[in-house]
Amino acid sequence: MYRIGVDLGGTNIAVGVIDDDNKIIGISKRKTNTPRPAKEIFDDINLCVADAVEAAGLKIEDISSIGIGTPGSVDHETGMILYANNLDFYNVPAVDYVHEKFPDTKVYIDNDANCAALGEALAGCGKGKKSFIAVTLGTGVGGGIVLDGKLLVGCNDAGGEIGHMVIALDGEPCNCDRIGCWERYASATALVNQTKAAMLKNKESKMWELCEGNIEKAGGRTAFDGMRLGDECATEVCNTYMNYIAIGTANLVNIFQPELICFGGGICNEGETLLEPIRKLVAKYRYSKQQQKQTEFCRATLGNDAGIIGAALLEY
Repeated sequence: MYRIGVDLGGTNIAVGVIDDDNKIIGISKRKTNTPRPAKEIFDDINLCVADAVEAAGLKIEDISSIGIGTPGSVDHETGMILYANNLDFYNVPAVDYVHEKFPDTKVYIDNDANCAALGEALAGCGKGKKSFIAVTLGTGVGGGIVLDGKLLVGCNDAGGEIGHMVIALDGEPCNCDRIGCWERYASATALVNQTKAAMLKNKESKMWELCEGNIEKAGGRTAFDGMRLGDECATEVCNTYMNYIAIGTANLVNIFQPELICFGGGICNEGETLLEPIRKLVAKYRYSKQQQKQTEFCRATLGNDAGIIGAALLEY
């Protein structure tokens, strides 16, 4: 049998059919076109499901389950999206909306970061690992924890919000109403803010040349490109940023001691330029310094397919 994964985002809806080897064999995409009523969005999701099945050369009877990955918080038992701020969703009966169109197919739902983590754990870089954590460095810091092939979601389906552990008690305010959350320091958004702040303090930095004199052109690559040019200001930004990543990562290592932690998000295109310093810093910070076996670190491998594949692999 085949499975379907739905990756619902604030910009795009992507739906894929996967086979027994966890390969995508049919795909369909549409714009989410927010803001609009949730029912309209799920009508488009259902159309994408039908289109993806057709693209795979199958019939809906060939599909064993449909999994939905969504931003925000969910309730597995009711199939509700409790809250998703970028979609303006409150208590949306997502599973029911899909069941209305496909009543004979099992439907599951989970947070999109959890789905991406499950995809990497079962079909990507974490395949074969019993304990695995995925960290996504994007607009915020997202992630998921997979133990023995199952997502760790907690008693209320809200587990795995790793971006909201505090690493600076008197730090920057976070939109979750706490102070000093990891994502305020280790996200790609944070890196851009740190880069701009450093540029304003150092008008001689080569980062100004990279941005053609316009600070608004500073992005996630600017500091790393400046570091490669030997710019001291850019190098300091990168070192500080990687230290922030390492602090939170060491916390994850100390709590879970997973076999593997993978990092995803556009900033991870820096590859070993990013990962090798993080490895060295975590080795310095972790509690388990004397243990022979230690957590490994790598880049995520599935890219944008992780969410689709992970959602397709949901089951409870």
